[in-house]
Amino acid sequence: MNFLRKKPKWIKVKLPINKNYYKLQKLVSLHKLNTICQSGSCPNIGECWEKGVATFMILGNICTRSCKFCGVKTGKPQKVNLEEPKKVAESIKILKIKHAVLTSVNRDDLTDMGVSIWVKTIQKVRYLNPDITIEALIPDFKGENKIIDKIINIRPEIISHNLETVSRLTKEIRVQAKYDRSLKVLQYIKEQNNNIRTKTGIMLGLGETKSEIIGTMEDIKNSKVDILTIGQYLQPSLKHYPVRFFISPEEFKELKKIGLKMGFKYVESGPLVRSSYHAEKHVK
Repeated sequence: MNFLRKKPKWIKVKLPINKNYYKLQKLVSLHKLNTICQSGSCPNIGECWEKGVATFMILGNICTRSCKFCGVKTGKPQKVNLEEPKKVAESIKILKIKHAVLTSVNRDDLTDMGVSIWVKTIQKVRYLNPDITIEALIPDFKGENKIIDKIINIRPEIISHNLETVSRLTKEIRVQAKYDRSLKVLQYIKEQNNNIRTKTGIMLGLGETKSEIIGTMEDIKNSKVDILTIGQYLQPSLKHYPVRFFISPEEFKELKKIGLKMGFKYVESGPLVRSSYHAEKHVK
């Protein structure tokens, strides 16, 4: 049964109120760029774009996977835009962004799964913005270490890959992804370069139990992850997986305390938290 539950009072979205939002909106449209803020229907788009902060999504806006929670389109992707790295880098320079978050759709249709564009984008961003720090929010690249190595070797300050949900729900929610594979990707990154901060995020409200949440947090910590984000799942449309329940702000605060006791360097936990929310704090 698919339905959109009525949101509780603590789920409030701040609307854009200043020129920075419209400046970024115009820039994204002008350069035909994609952001996960738009494609993923992020509730924080107003707050973040006001500050001139956006998560740029490379390799198009059509994903080869069909995760039931995600608002990004799925289907046959368009041809790779070789000018995209340059346009993303120029936009970041115009916006004077000091910490950039880059992500991408899954491109399982490509031989290298899009990693060459990842590398070119990071190189171009750094060339035009020498003082910038970068977070690369990557797909699992099917767990292929030779491809993941190319991201590690370009050395973004943070490499993140989202686990999204607990083990029991992964096959149903993420479809083509694998719980253990995602954990192995995160652990591999840390083992190859301990100076790179690793990060992952999970959503709540999909039907998981509290014991499953705690168990998942323990699995993440055992995979040597530094930073954890925990947020409320919000159903993008009637076609997507339904929200089973809403978690209170108090419960999110409790999970943050538990995470910090586990030893995470940083835990971002709250109803509107998304992977890139307050990302600039995670690099410090």
